[in-house]
Amino acid sequence: MRVAVLKEDNCQPKKCNDECFHYCPPVRNGQECIVMDEKTGKPHISESLCIGCGICINKCPHDALIIEQLPSELETDMIHRYSLNGFRLFRLPTPTKESVVGILGPNGMGKSTAFNALAGRMTPNLGDWLDQSPDWNNVIDALPKGELRDFFISVRDGGIKVALKPQNVDRLPKRVQGTVEGLLRKVDERNMFDEMTSALGISHLLERTVQQLSGGELQRMAICATILREADVYFFDEPSSYLDIHERMRIVRIIQELAESKRVIVIEHDLAVLDVLADLVHIVYGKKGAFGIFTPARSTRTAINAYLDGFLVEENVRIRDKPIRFLKHHERTAEKGSVVVQWGDLGKKLGNFELSTGEGSVHRSEVVGVVGPNGTGKSTMIKILAGEHEYDNGWVTNEATVSYKPQHIDVDMDCTVQMWLDSELGMRWRSGEFNVNVIRALGVDSLLPKRVKKLSGGERQAVSIAVCLGREADLYLLDEPSAHLDANARMEAAKAIRRTMEANEKSAFVIDHDVYFIDIVSDSLLVFEGEGGVHGKAMGPYSLRDGMNRFLNDVNVTFRRDHDSKRPRINKAESRKDREQREVGDFYSFDSK
Repeated sequence: MRVAVLKEDNCQPKKCNDECFHYCPPVRNGQECIVMDEKTGKPHISESLCIGCGICINKCPHDALIIEQLPSELETDMIHRYSLNGFRLFRLPTPTKESVVGILGPNGMGKSTAFNALAGRMTPNLGDWLDQSPDWNNVIDALPKGELRDFFISVRDGGIKVALKPQNVDRLPKRVQGTVEGLLRKVDERNMFDEMTSALGISHLLERTVQQLSGGELQRMAICATILREADVYFFDEPSSYLDIHERMRIVRIIQELAESKRVIVIEHDLAVLDVLADLVHIVYGKKGAFGIFTPARSTRTAINAYLDGFLVEENVRIRDKPIRFLKHHERTAEKGSVVVQWGDLGKKLGNFELSTGEGSVHRSEVVGVVGPNGTGKSTMIKILAGEHEYDNGWVTNEATVSYKPQHIDVDMDCTVQMWLDSELGMRWRSGEFNVNVIRALGVDSLLPKRVKKLSGGERQAVSIAVCLGREADLYLLDEPSAHLDANARMEAAKAIRRTMEANEKSAFVIDHDVYFIDIVSDSLLVFEGEGGVHGKAMGPYSLRDGMNRFLNDVNVTFRRDHDSKRPRINKAESRKDREQREVGDFYSFDSK
């Protein structure tokens, strides 16, 4: 089965000479494989007549065409198709009783379409995009007997209520007015207001307006509002964003308790959280903006390992060019170069908050991961090193040049991504090692014609990381670079940061809450301790092992290594492995046994 997709935003008929039409071999032979629309000037491509030669793809000056060959058996699994050459979705995840069902895969693969179908907000057309009023009975008849078919019968009969926690909680202040208490009491259909606000740690926020909340506070409020609704199925789209690991473990417990009596589906890009949270996982793969394919549910461990390996054995499909590997760490003290920056006894007071540090230093080719609870001064410390904050006491060397990527990316530019890169980096991003290791690895090369204002959160993050790494500097400071990135993009970003530091003998500080990301990117750890919003102290940098043990002891969580993939996995509380590691003080095991 051939899939031909036109990327509407990229297609610019006024700026091309209809190359796709004029160079198409079937068209030259008199067949109507490509027909140009008289009104829009854009092409309509016949998939049955297309021979898959790829000439139109290569000749299109705006990268507007995607043509892929898919297994013919998928044709009967098509759930929805938006237009002749539009996005199409194959198969759906199954909401399972008394289970947390995870969805793992890149953004742009149709997860929103799947949610809308499962929620009954749209009726799937089974690929017949000309049918303007598809019928639920046809959908049900097309599905094999099983839990998904039974679920859709309930959807058709109006017997399913759905609650959705949206992905982009940072947009809530623009959409919702009033206090946190007023908002939550409006949606409290389960009479659990006091219980849930206490469980999520937001009781002290009730009198604040939504506009006064931080990203992590907005996230916890949104999760609370979702759980307070009376529903049969609860969807949580990226519930861990903006949360530190203490808070992530808290929402894991809360969502798992919810799943004891409800159906729960979770999209989560933090693989350590997904691993401990989900009972079953559907992998979704495909081509961004073209098609998405949901696999049948697998056990969580099997799904995550297959995703990291990049090969789905049951489908005989490779979803990534090469696997993501977690390598055995070793001490790199002997390999470290000269000191890049040093500091000692820094102190900074911001309102009621006070930050203090010990003495520390960072060397060439060293990447320092920065971990700790929200509100303990991680971003404040980075801003002091970047020269954006003056410190009240202590000392820090200032000979190093700095490139800084802030936590919140506020880029107000009315230009293309290519123009943004040119203005920041000149010509060096266009070729060479940086182009391969950063621009292509982060997928920025496919974003060049897009307007900066139209970039999604993940796309804007990827370009911002590239801009930061592309500047000439001695010290690179990146504040939460994994935010808004999907699991695959996170791994690629971590490797891009590591390669850049090693190849150019530079240094970096990386603040992040994703343990997988920190594991891949870091040589050492700067650990923050204290009480959020009151006081914080920066300890270290320590070796990765010592830093993780100190950090996780405070979180009260132990990690082991997966035997096959070597990835870090959270131990279940009071399990045999958890007890063994606690007894010897090994909270972050480097042993894969």
